[in-house]
Amino acid sequence: MVNNRKYSLSKEERLSWKRHTELLFEKGKSFVSFPLRIIYLHVEEPMPALVSVMVCVPKKKIKRAVRRNYIKRQVREVYRIRKYELIDTLAETNQAMLLAFLYIDKELHPTSEMEKAMTKAIKILRDKP
Repeated sequence: MVNNRKYSLSKEERLSWKRHTELLFEKGKSFVSFPLRIIYLHVEEPMPALVSVMVCVPKKKIKRAVRRNYIKRQVREVYRIRKYELIDTLAETNQAMLLAFLYIDKELHPTSEMEKAMTKAIKILRDKP
């Protein structure tokens, strides 16, 4: 176990390049871990971080910006705490990944439900080749 881990979500770990975003939504595979849809894509090219992440909450489903921002903070926080479960697996296989978390429900969910969904999603992502 490595002790010098940073449980933060740095700029390098956020998916912001338009080219990567388009590539993820064109060629990425997806699955649902309610209330999240996870779109992922393994990348061969060198990346600043092993996993680049984005969180999307559609305005069509959640009308209020305050609620959308709350959900995004919730998802980022839960991912931030559990990210090394995924990063360690990717480091062993020497791969990089693009990830998008899309919120698919119309209701707010407590953080405990979000944690369960994220744990399930990371477990599925670790098992996918």
